[in-house]
Amino acid sequence: MIVWPRVFLIGLVLWLATVVVTGWTRNSNLVPTVVLFGSFLVPVTFVVWAYERGTKRRPATEPGMSTPRVTVELMFMAFVVGGVLGVLGASLLESWLVRPSILMYVLVGLIEEGVKLAALMFVTRRMTARSTMDGVILGATVGFGFAAFESAGYAFNALFTADGLALTQLVETEVLRGVLTPVGHGLWTAIAGGALFAAGGRLKRSVVLTYLGVSLLHALWDSMSAIAIAITLVLTGRAWQFELLRIGRVPHVTEWQVHVYTLVNWAGLLAISLVALAWLGVAVRAGRRERGILSQ
Repeated sequence: MIVWPRVFLIGLVLWLATVVVTGWTRNSNLVPTVVLFGSFLVPVTFVVWAYERGTKRRPATEPGMSTPRVTVELMFMAFVVGGVLGVLGASLLESWLVRPSILMYVLVGLIEEGVKLAALMFVTRRMTARSTMDGVILGATVGFGFAAFESAGYAFNALFTADGLALTQLVETEVLRGVLTPVGHGLWTAIAGGALFAAGGRLKRSVVLTYLGVSLLHALWDSMSAIAIAITLVLTGRAWQFELLRIGRVPHVTEWQVHVYTLVNWAGLLAISLVALAWLGVAVRAGRRERGILSQ
């Protein structure tokens, strides 16, 4: 029986009920429930989906083995331990190394993809048999764990405004991050995990190149808003706006420029997502060919 739709629907109903009751009663004790349900719903659903899809499309064990390589316990460890280690590692390294600059987004991409890959290596260090598909599934699990804990932090911060607690802003943040989660951290770490396991868990040249590639996608994703602003100004900027920028002042923007910025921003995010999905598709097909060879 397919479980992931039930996980999503039950979680969604509970989250919506919690939001409504919290807004109706103004009970701040319910805010953590809103934050946790909204942040974990989509990541957990996709982990369940990946597990179900993976176990149905590949043998759970190698010939001669009686226990599955990817167990529920291992996926739980990858999601929770891997996700928390990734968030903690990224927070420490970014506080030490990242400063406002043109390279800021590149450094963030390198750090976050690096700590997630390191977390994956840690939680799977005792695995004796590995396949590309195992790496894709476990990599996605670590990535979704990272995304869930990171989203909880963003949602918590969105709650506080100058006018007090803003439940609407919290919900908007969770909805937006929930929509974008499937093509973010989980996708990038799935690609890196597949490359790592295809290399037998060792940091070969192919793994390093894959790590650099997903870090670049991550950097482009994070910087897309700034890129969209620059493209909008190049395409529609007026002389007086450039003059204000030259003297260090922020110019007002026209309604048309807002529309152009929105279009460019979302088109860029879509393009990055399609590249990452195509890359993951190549890794999955390689994993299926690998499985076919092993089963012969």
